[in-house]
Amino acid sequence: MGIDEKDYGKKPHVVNIEDLTKENVNYRTTVWTGENLQVTVMSIEPGDDIGLEVHNGIDQFIRIEEGQGLCKMGPSEDNLDFEVEVADDDAVFVPADLWHNIENTGDTPLKLYTIYAGPDHVEGTVHPTHEDAKNDPNEH
Repeated sequence: MGIDEKDYGKKPHVVNIEDLTKENVNYRTTVWTGENLQVTVMSIEPGDDIGLEVHNGIDQFIRIEEGQGLCKMGPSEDNLDFEVEVADDDAVFVPADLWHNIENTGDTPLKLYTIYAGPDHVEGTVHPTHEDAKNDPNEH
């Protein structure tokens, strides 16, 4: 089952985030983009990852709804000195300006949602695959 791929940002909106996250089949779908907050849902295929990244000036919260993975964080791309296994119901807090990645180490899609405190993606962004995200000129 797919989800409504509309970004409801800047309008009041209520949604069951757990169901929405589990039903999402896209690599990334923005759900709500405001002035100071953005929510996306992600489905990471086995063996794939979020992609090593850093958000300058933006804190991030990640909630794992299904699956298992390995979370890595650190001060630079080549110094990810924090590693923790993550699974269902785990919350990951990523401080601004910290390099991070989550790799799917399981056999099923890793389903998660993430909250950026300010927005990080263009409003309405949908990336059906990780490759689409990598090729999007609006991504870092």
